[in-house]
Amino acid sequence: MKLLQIKMYKKINYIAAILVLVCGVGVKAQVTTSSPYSRYGLGNIKGSLLPQLRAMGGISTAVGKVTGFNYINMQNPSSYAGVTLTTIDIGMTADLTSLSRNNLTETSFNGTFSHLAFAVPVSRKSAISFGILPYSDLGYAYRNTVKIDTLSVDQLYSGEGGLSKAYFGYGHRFGDHLRIGGNVEYIFGNLLTTRATEYAVTGAINAKLQNKNSVGGLNYSYGIQYDFNIGKNTLFTLGYSGSTAGKINSTQSFFATQYTRAQDGTESTAIDTLSAINGSKSNLTLPLTHNFGIAIQQNDKWMIGADFRMSKWANTSINNVNSGLQDSWGVSLGGQWTPDYTSYNNYLKRMDYRLGVNYDKTYIKIGNEDIKEMGASLGFGFPLPTANGGSAFYKINFTTEFGQRGTLNNNLVKEQFINFHLGFTLNDTWFRRYRVD
Repeated sequence: MKLLQIKMYKKINYIAAILVLVCGVGVKAQVTTSSPYSRYGLGNIKGSLLPQLRAMGGISTAVGKVTGFNYINMQNPSSYAGVTLTTIDIGMTADLTSLSRNNLTETSFNGTFSHLAFAVPVSRKSAISFGILPYSDLGYAYRNTVKIDTLSVDQLYSGEGGLSKAYFGYGHRFGDHLRIGGNVEYIFGNLLTTRATEYAVTGAINAKLQNKNSVGGLNYSYGIQYDFNIGKNTLFTLGYSGSTAGKINSTQSFFATQYTRAQDGTESTAIDTLSAINGSKSNLTLPLTHNFGIAIQQNDKWMIGADFRMSKWANTSINNVNSGLQDSWGVSLGGQWTPDYTSYNNYLKRMDYRLGVNYDKTYIKIGNEDIKEMGASLGFGFPLPTANGGSAFYKINFTTEFGQRGTLNNNLVKEQFINFHLGFTLNDTWFRRYRVD
């Protein structure tokens, strides 16, 4: 019994260390994106994907286990039913973005904590999972200069913040082939946007509109997977997942102010407040989403899969006002190959190799131009030495995404980006029952 207590104390200390690390990273995190397209809707939607799934183009709906190693696939909670070991996944992300418009180009770099997720088996046929990860990112700052008579006027737009998602989910297997699961999700965060009009004259009276939404509320997602054998070691899986069109509580603060700028460019404190709304209760509506997927895999060797997704963003409202978005859809194709995960004398054979591509028509339409996103991804899973007598398994997952969003047509902005995702995954037998003879 004393030995068991010592082991449990070690596990608790391990979890505490992780949480301290996450809090430290979160405090230092600032703006995590630099995209003018994050101005629309709720910002850039991140998706509930860990690095190992992003490396395969974002396929997830029909993905369970590829090898004996456990994934946490919160995009389809039915996959939790396949978790056989206590699993922890923690990671960070960074992105290099280049914005182009006409002959102008601007480059930015951002990095932040990306996720912390746990999964614990409850029985041979079920498991729970819980964690926290980003839901959307908001970050932009740009200006338009126009002429009014002979006077130059700058129109400034900026935004920062984003939404996060904390979730708790359960998955259960019925029989040998059917898995069903669901997540309860708490969406929270702040969205701050600013619009200003400034005159190119020192001492001129300028105007600014600031709008802040503090968001917090529950949403629900669900999923189902069914697999069957199409060969001796080959498995075919069908998957579906989705989320409800829930209403999330929002507290709005709005201020319309006037101010001046000194000759050195310093902005004065507000000289007049034209309008102020502080603490107004409202809500925002999340979209109904559907994801469909298929996957074919040879057990412990390789897997290929494809996903189709669609979301009803046209019905989304913020503070009871329709956001002017359009329904979105997208497709992903990808896979993973592990030459021989049991090899003891060839490390390259034990590695996971992942590739994928994706294409999305986003919820943004400017004028008559649909804003589309396309990309390709490459990733690796690096196994680390086992511990605890071979009962604990570790892996580092690294993914690089290359892609672009938008177009140069109609004086719009084209984004080209390289995203880097790093995750550390632990599989261990933390909560075994010990028998005393």
